[in-house]
Amino acid sequence: MSKIVHPKISIVTPSFNQNKYLEKTIQSVVSQAYPNLELVIIDGGSDDGSVETIRKYEHHLSYWVSEKDEGHGHALNKGFSHTTGDIMAWINSDDMYTPWSFNVVSEIFTSFPQIMWIVGFNSLWNSGGSMITAKRAPKNIFDYLLGKYAWIQQESVFWRRDLWEKAGGHINQDYNFMVDGELWTRFFLYESLYTVDCILGGYRLHSDNRAKHNSAECSLEMDKAIAEMRKSCSPDVMKIYNRLEVFPSLRKHRNLRALVSRLGARLYPSVFRAAAYKNITWRNEGWIERTLPYSL
Repeated sequence: MSKIVHPKISIVTPSFNQNKYLEKTIQSVVSQAYPNLELVIIDGGSDDGSVETIRKYEHHLSYWVSEKDEGHGHALNKGFSHTTGDIMAWINSDDMYTPWSFNVVSEIFTSFPQIMWIVGFNSLWNSGGSMITAKRAPKNIFDYLLGKYAWIQQESVFWRRDLWEKAGGHINQDYNFMVDGELWTRFFLYESLYTVDCILGGYRLHSDNRAKHNSAECSLEMDKAIAEMRKSCSPDVMKIYNRLEVFPSLRKHRNLRALVSRLGARLYPSVFRAAAYKNITWRNEGWIERTLPYSL
């Protein structure tokens, strides 16, 4: 019988005055009882009872601090500087993981050494903590180049430390909101994203969501990050992108996308094969690797 491997998973939780949700976030991490886990909490100096909640779970934490910081990106950089795990991720203090997520992540990264980053289904919790929707939402570098970046769900993304270091080993603090989207643009320059057919985490909908209140700034920051990524794309990637860009006007019509994708696959079969999505799904009592057709 083969030995079960549990690579160390490092989770960072940045928080500021989110005590209303913070305990459920922490519980979604520690209740999984994953045997090789680091949880780091970086609190920005909350005055709403968050510190008391953090102290309640102090025995589960590898490190925590509560002090004024320079924003979301700075908090994440501080947090990741205190981690050593082979697998990395962050969960914001109003979001949650599913109870099985770490075991699934461990299985996939152990079984597929070529995979460097993954994302689960895009899923949403309501303000009361009930999951209300989940769906597969594959993305790749060509989607980003075409402006189809909405969304790689940060709450469901896990990556290897090797990729983190290759992509610079930091969160870009020049971004106020889309620190995740900017990081994905750097990851894409090195490795393909694999979508896993499993719900790993979820984004909690509530009245204070930062992205909802700053949607215009989020779009501007994503445009900036993609423009920077484009400068570093290989000629092969840009060649495929230029073929896909033949259909920009038709892509805007949602009811025509499936038809246009089929047409494109017939006109440029090698291009669409190269742009196929990477996917991991469960079949015959095990995880398997496959590709999914690219969709405009």
